[in-house]
Amino acid sequence: MKKIHLLILKSFIRPFLSTFLIVMFVLLMLFLFKYIDDLIGKGFAWYVILELMMYSSATNVAMALPLSVLLSTIMTYGSLGENYELVAIKAAGISLSRAMYPMIIIVSVLSISAFIFSDYMLPVANLKYFSLLYDVRQQRSATLLPEGVFSNSFPGHTIRVEKKGADGQALYGVMIYTKDQSSENNSILFAKEGRMYRTAGDQSLVLKLKDGVRYEESAGDVGYNTRQRLMRFRFKDMELRFDLSGFKLARTDENEFKSAFQMMNIKQLREYKKTTQHTIDSSIQASYRTMTPYLRYFSLPKKSVTVKVVATAAAKSLTLNEQLGALSNSSSEARSIQSLIKDNDSRNHDNAQNIRRSLVEYQKKYTLSVVCLVLFLIGAPLGAIIRKGGLGLPVVVSVAFFLIYYIISTIGEKSVKDGDVSPIWGMWISIIILTPVGLFLSYKAITDSAIFDADSYKKFFKRVLRRTEA
Repeated sequence: MKKIHLLILKSFIRPFLSTFLIVMFVLLMLFLFKYIDDLIGKGFAWYVILELMMYSSATNVAMALPLSVLLSTIMTYGSLGENYELVAIKAAGISLSRAMYPMIIIVSVLSISAFIFSDYMLPVANLKYFSLLYDVRQQRSATLLPEGVFSNSFPGHTIRVEKKGADGQALYGVMIYTKDQSSENNSILFAKEGRMYRTAGDQSLVLKLKDGVRYEESAGDVGYNTRQRLMRFRFKDMELRFDLSGFKLARTDENEFKSAFQMMNIKQLREYKKTTQHTIDSSIQASYRTMTPYLRYFSLPKKSVTVKVVATAAAKSLTLNEQLGALSNSSSEARSIQSLIKDNDSRNHDNAQNIRRSLVEYQKKYTLSVVCLVLFLIGAPLGAIIRKGGLGLPVVVSVAFFLIYYIISTIGEKSVKDGDVSPIWGMWISIIILTPVGLFLSYKAITDSAIFDADSYKKFFKRVLRRTEA
């Protein structure tokens, strides 16, 4: 019995590791394709990009792990069925459910590890990832002075280079437009050629220009002579320096991102829900106390005719000015109450929406663990039924089931955020739907059902056709 368990475990570990790495690689490539424009041409050090890729891989575990469990279990049991090893196991008097015991233990350990990862490590990885990604996307391009383009990389200056030399340092047809915000002076410089280089430590960019002219426009004298002045300077050589400190990666304080729900663990999400719900309840009580003085209660008869008579008699007892004053006061009080209710409702609506979003992240901590067990419950009997190993049919079947799970989960999550369904139903609906499917497939695999056997369907249709012809 131990040899059979060891055989199944060895057959599972290699496909699981390979599929997990493949899925992580595919998701990492999707990340690079999405943010390639934010990474290229900004002069990042190699370790910055590597760090960003590492954090991105950690955030992809929630999607890669369930798919890897599903795919690897189908491949494992499909390979055992294709090589008639499952037949030998059953011939030895060992049922399929009993042969799944070691796999259930392994997948349970993976589920517990996934829960620990999502509660302790994933919030930290999300914090590092989103903070670094924000800084990377805010970083200005390090491609200085491209050919034929007006570059605004340096504040207060617009630079255009008509052509660059083969070494990238020689410049031809340089035009620099400068605007001084303090003195409102404008200047434009033309140079036939020049060279550029960076100082030590990339502190400054130095431009050495030759054979040029500079036009400067400045305000005139204060008083009656308010005409502007235009001055022209010709030069043989000129050196300009531009600060490069703005092109270095500036890190934002990570504490500014900790309020996001993806950066919280279970304890923090519970505390946030408790605090926000208390804020909503306090706001409702405060609104009630504020509105109470505006409320008026009168004892009036129930019949509408009597009410009209009483209201008409009360109105006739007041003068015209008193009636107008009463109407003005009542409309003012109504507008005050309406404004108060509208402001409180908007604030409470935002808080309630934040609570729903926090509950989505709270439920994700648990659904990640449970979905690994559910997909294993689907993958193991599927592999035993289709009896195909490798990366052919198992990949197609596993991707189909995973898409069903992902689409249902996405719809449920959106419904929870919109307030259409409760967080438990919305976040667990995919698991509730797929669990009976896994139990059904397990029953079919234990009873040696040929649910995916094409020959059995051909025989069934042939029998139906014979009956119809007869």
